[in-house]
Amino acid sequence: MIGLVRAELLKLTTTRLWWVMLLVTLFLIGVNLAVFIGFAGNPQGGLPALDTPEWGQLALSAGSSGKIFVMILGVVMLTSEYRYQTITGTFLTTPQRGRVIAAKLLAGLIVGALFALAVLIFTALIVIPTVLIAGGELSLTELRVPQIGLGTVASLALYAILGIALGALVRNQIAGIVGAVAWAYVIESVFLAIPALQVVGKWFPGGAAQALMNIDVNTGMNTGMGTDMLPPWGGAIVLVGYAVVFAVVASATTVRRDIT
Repeated sequence: MIGLVRAELLKLTTTRLWWVMLLVTLFLIGVNLAVFIGFAGNPQGGLPALDTPEWGQLALSAGSSGKIFVMILGVVMLTSEYRYQTITGTFLTTPQRGRVIAAKLLAGLIVGALFALAVLIFTALIVIPTVLIAGGELSLTELRVPQIGLGTVASLALYAILGIALGALVRNQIAGIVGAVAWAYVIESVFLAIPALQVVGKWFPGGAAQALMNIDVNTGMNTGMGTDMLPPWGGAIVLVGYAVVFAVVASATTVRRDIT
């Protein structure tokens, strides 16, 4: 299995897609942080002041916005094999399709975790000096650094698996990417942004990841302060459940299908 995971990582790293996606992810997070800094303390913007723990929590949680690009990367990891007809050679080399899918899922977890580490470092390099210059204090507990870091890693790793499962389901690369964008930017955004719909949205992967971080990405406040979200432990359970479901879907849709 280790050899298969290495092979999947090698396939990915021999292309330019992974570092292009990483650069785009960091750019998007940088834009979000610039907005958070520019509108901090503005009553009309509804954002906390720079020297408050709430602003630090909101800024640190910006890394989770990179999940869409990790999801797209997961889609491409599987659909590119169908697009370029390399899937036949892959299954001839390893006839047990379930092992191949398991290796792709593990590789997706690793890629998602590495992306999360990169965005957390990038975010910290911007947030730390900004808070200090504004006269605020850095506290791991007040900023909830461990909780937000865990939520970011879990979110990006899960969306990598979600992308692979989606790619296994549709097999068409364009359809998979469009589906990923529609899910992350339309469906989840609507159900998480509208309070009346959060009773449903909180059970989505994005809602569970938001609950795990215990941060409302719209206000920078604790999710228990006025929003209908899961508790952190509930978000963790839901994320694990989704990971299992996505793995089963990816395996089942690939093992039973004709690849010709």
